[in-house]
Amino acid sequence: MIRTIIASRKELNKDDPIIYAVYQRVMNDVIQQRKGLGLPLITVITFLGFLDTHLLIPVIALYASQLGAGTGTIGLIIGLYSLTNTPANILFGRLIDRIGYKVPLLAGLIGDALSMFLYVVCRLPLHLALVRVLHGITGGMVGPATMSGIAAYGGNARKGKAMAYYGMALAAATLVGYGLSGFIVSRLGYTAVFLFGGGLLVAGAILSQLLPGQQQVSVTARPSSGQGLETVMALLKRKGLLVSYCSIFAQYFTFGGVVTLLPLYVKKMGMEAFHVGMMLAVFAIVFIILQFFTGALSDRIGRLIPAISGLSLGVVALVLMPSVTVFPLLAAVMALYGAAYGMLFPSISALLVDHSRPEERGLATGLFHALLTAGVAIGAPVMGWVGGMVGLAPGLLLSAAVLLLALVTVISMARRI
Repeated sequence: MIRTIIASRKELNKDDPIIYAVYQRVMNDVIQQRKGLGLPLITVITFLGFLDTHLLIPVIALYASQLGAGTGTIGLIIGLYSLTNTPANILFGRLIDRIGYKVPLLAGLIGDALSMFLYVVCRLPLHLALVRVLHGITGGMVGPATMSGIAAYGGNARKGKAMAYYGMALAAATLVGYGLSGFIVSRLGYTAVFLFGGGLLVAGAILSQLLPGQQQVSVTARPSSGQGLETVMALLKRKGLLVSYCSIFAQYFTFGGVVTLLPLYVKKMGMEAFHVGMMLAVFAIVFIILQFFTGALSDRIGRLIPAISGLSLGVVALVLMPSVTVFPLLAAVMALYGAAYGMLFPSISALLVDHSRPEERGLATGLFHALLTAGVAIGAPVMGWVGGMVGLAPGLLLSAAVLLLALVTVISMARRI
């Protein structure tokens, strides 16, 4: 009977209350089942959408060198991705507010896949630089689109838990990407890395077509708080969003400093690249595992307590890091550092959703990802320069100052949110 009702949808008579009520109930059940698939599906797509970037980070400098780039040119090639990705996140975030996240997500995944395939045909440093620009631009669609999708499918009552899935996908992409890229290059060469990453992005694009329809009609509306720069400034001045933005920038500025200085510090202590990889793996695993619990916790007790706890724990970890000289203790400190990030990320991500309206969420998440990218892009060279000036151990210690500043900002605003 149910099949007959659905098949004869156009012939339904709304004046027949019994048949129409049954039809409505069946269709609502179908829609809810499809929506239930949205969160896990877009979590997988997020993982695939960010894996390409983390596959490239450990090997792109070596690939540029193989193409004949000098040291200065290598730095420029690496930085071009961030230079184009940061404004692209904001611009495409605004587009998502107008047309929704599904089309930009598909376009971004296809564009990233095309970029990965184009890396294969590069023969000169100039070719590689142009591909990095394209990759940065198309990658600017994926971040705000996936985060907006997670927010939409997560539901109003469990935003922290939904954002924990998002953070877990990002952390898993970091762990897998860093771990696989060197292994693939050593066994199969650079081409294999590019083709592998491109193939996974194509798979992500295919999966994106299985996403349920967008849950909120208002997401396609134009932003109501202004236009252009005025809209951006309005979001940056909003107290809840300001806490989220300060925290994510500080988090990834510090991470950029750690991934720059820690390998040199470990080498100075007589350890090898293997030990660095193990420490980063410990960091990522703790980061992944803890987010699910802290995201759910933030739904119960609020966002600020986990955020403040995460920032405080991060400061403690960075203060301890340069005082430890043996591998087991360094691994324990990196676990503590991962716990800090695991507490912080889902809370500040959910805070962004709490304090942004659906019609402006694309731009809000675009700013979030722009600051994330800018944090790493600025933190790595700045803290590398500081470490060169004052020493590796003091440089790691000074990295804590940025997290401490964010902590003071969050605490000062806690009563006004």
